Amino acid sequence: MSATLSAPVREAARKAARTAAGGAPGTARLRRFAPLAAAAVLIPLGILLTGGGSWPAALSVDLSGPLGSASDWIIDNRDSHPLFLYFLGHISNGVVLSVRGVYLVLLAAGWAGVTAAAGLVAWRAAGVRLALTAVAAFTACGLLGMWVPTMQTLALMVVAVAASVVLGALLGLAAGLSERTYRALRPVLDTMQVLPAFAYLLPVVLVFGIGVPAAVLATVVYAAPPMARLTALGLRGADAGVLEAAASLGATGRQRLLTARIPLARKELLLGVNQSIMMALSMAVIASVIGAGGLGDRVYQALASVDVGAALAAGVPIVLLAVVLDRTASGARAGGGRRGWVLAAAATVAVALAGRLTGRLGWPDAWYVDIAGPVNRAVDWMTAHLYSGVPVVGGTADWAARFTHWVLDPVRDGLQALPWWAVLLLVGALALLVGTWRTALTAVTAMAAIGVLGVWDASLDTLSQVLAAVAVTLALGFAVAVGAARSARLERWLRPVLDVFQTMPQFVYLIPVVALFGVGRAPAVAAAVVYALPAVVRITTQGLRGVDPVALESARSLGATGLQQLRQVQLPLARPALLLAVNQAVVLVLAVVIIGGLVGGGALGYDVVFGLAQGDLATGLVAGTAIVCLGLMLDRVTQPTGKDA
Repeated sequence: MSATLSAPVREAARKAARTAAGGAPGTARLRRFAPLAAAAVLIPLGILLTGGGSWPAALSVDLSGPLGSASDWIIDNRDSHPLFLYFLGHISNGVVLSVRGVYLVLLAAGWAGVTAAAGLVAWRAAGVRLALTAVAAFTACGLLGMWVPTMQTLALMVVAVAASVVLGALLGLAAGLSERTYRALRPVLDTMQVLPAFAYLLPVVLVFGIGVPAAVLATVVYAAPPMARLTALGLRGADAGVLEAAASLGATGRQRLLTARIPLARKELLLGVNQSIMMALSMAVIASVIGAGGLGDRVYQALASVDVGAALAAGVPIVLLAVVLDRTASGARAGGGRRGWVLAAAATVAVALAGRLTGRLGWPDAWYVDIAGPVNRAVDWMTAHLYSGVPVVGGTADWAARFTHWVLDPVRDGLQALPWWAVLLLVGALALLVGTWRTALTAVTAMAAIGVLGVWDASLDTLSQVLAAVAVTLALGFAVAVGAARSARLERWLRPVLDVFQTMPQFVYLIPVVALFGVGRAPAVAAAVVYALPAVVRITTQGLRGVDPVALESARSLGATGLQQLRQVQLPLARPALLLAVNQAVVLVLAVVIIGGLVGGGALGYDVVFGLAQGDLATGLVAGTAIVCLGLMLDRVTQPTGKDA
C-alpha cells in the first residue's frame, strides 16, 4: 500500500528533478535519447559493413619536429636572449628572493614564534578551537622530525598562494565585469584546470630550469584558476537590486565595485582563497620533481624507495598544513578589531624574541617521535599476509590481477576495437543526450583532436582506466554517502577521515597501493579511487541532506518506506548534486590516473612522465594536450546543460 500512497510524491519529485536539471518532460525528453538509439543501431551496422580500424595515419599530424625545434631554441637562448635576461630572468629572481625572504623570517621566528603566530592568527580569524588545532598541528610537524622541511614548504606556499590569489583575483575581476572577457577566459581556465601538472612542468623547466622559480610558477598556474572562477562567479552573481540602488544614489562604477560588488562576493572570494591554498598544497609533492624541496621532496624520495613510513611522516605535515590553512581561510570572519591583531602581533614577536634569547630557535632534537619504523613494520606485515596466499578470497595481488583481466583489459580492448568513427559517433550521441548540439560538437572535436595528435590508442587506454576507476568510485561513494546522509553520527565520524584523504598528496596514495597491489594499471586505478572518493561522498551527502524536508515529510505521511523515500524523492531531487559528483569524480580520477604512469599505469601518463624525465617536449606536451582533450570530452558528456554557456 505504501508504494501506491507514495505515487503522488514520486511524481512531484520527478517534476522537481526535471525542473532542477532544466530537462523537458514527455516527448521532448524522449527526443534526447534518439541520438543514442541511432548510434546503437548505426555502430554495429557500420562495423559489419566496413570493419574496424584505428585512427588513420593520414589524418594525424607529427608535431615532434616543430616542438623539438622550439625546445632547442629555448635551451640555446635561455642565457642570452633579451626575453630571458630582462623579463623572465627578473621574474625568476623575484620568486627566489621572495621565497628566501619568507623562509628567513620563519627561521628567525623559531619554532616557538611560528607556532605562536599560527595559533594567534587562527584565533583572531576563526576562534579558540582552531587556534588549539593550529598549535597542535605545528607541534606535530616538529615531533615528526619535519620542522625544517615544513618551513621550506610553508615559505614556498606563502609566495605561491599570494601570487595565485592576486593573479586569480585580477582575472576574476576582469571576467566578472565583462561578459566578453568571461567568454574568452573560460576555455583558458578550463584548459589550465584539466591539464595535468606533469604536462606543464616540462615547459616551465625548459624556461626557468630546475629549482624554486619553476616550482612556484607551476604551482601558480595550477592554483590560480579556482580563484579566478570563484571571483568571477561572486561578482557576476551580485544582487542586481543592490547594484541598482547604489547606481541610483550616484555611485560611480569604482564605488559600486568597492562598496557593493566585492562585499556581496565576500563568500566566494574566501572560498577562492581556500581552494587556491588546497590546490597549491596538492602541488607540493609534484613540484618537488623540479626542485621545490621541502616536504614534497621527502615524499618523492620515499616513493622512489617504496618507504611508506617515511612518506607518511612527510605526508602528515602536508595534511596538517592543509587542514589549518583550509579552516583558517574558510572560517575567517569580518572585523575582529585592529587592536586584537596588534596584540596578537606583539605576542608573536615576544615569543620569537624569547626563543632567540634562550637560543632555542630550532626544534629540539629530543622532541622526536619515530612513526616510520612502526608504519613500515605494519606495511611489511600486510604485504606478507595480504599480498598473496590468503585463503578463499585471495591476496591483494590476486585482486589486482583479476581486476585487470576482467575489467581493465576488456574495456580497453573494446574501446580500441571500435572504429574511430564509431567512437566519435558514440561521444556525440552521449553529449547530445545531456546537452545541446554545441556541446556535442565540442566533445567530438576534442576527441578528434586526440586522433590528429597521433595518440589515439594510448588515449583509449587511459580512457578505459578512467571509466573503470570512475565506476568503482561512484559505486562506493554513493553507497557511503547514502549512509552518511541518513546518519548524522556516521557523517561526523567520516568528516575527519575525508579531510585527511582529501588533503593527502596524490603521490602518497601510490606508495601503499604499490606495496599491496604491485606495479601496473590496477594500482593506478586504486590510487585514483581513493583520491576521488572523498569529493564524491561529500557532494552526494550534501545533496541528499539538502533535499526539501517538506517533500520527505509528505512521503513519510503517505506511508513511503525509507528505500522508497531515497529512490523516489531524495535521489531525483538531489540530481544536480549527483551529476556534479560524477563530474568531479571524472576530473579527480583523470588527474591521478596520469600520475599512475609512475607505477606502471602506462598510456598517456607514461608519455607525460617520460617527456618530463627525458626533457622531450614533444612527447610530454602532446600527451598533455591529449589529456586536456580527454578531460574536456568527459566534462561535456557528464555535465548536463539546457543551453551552452
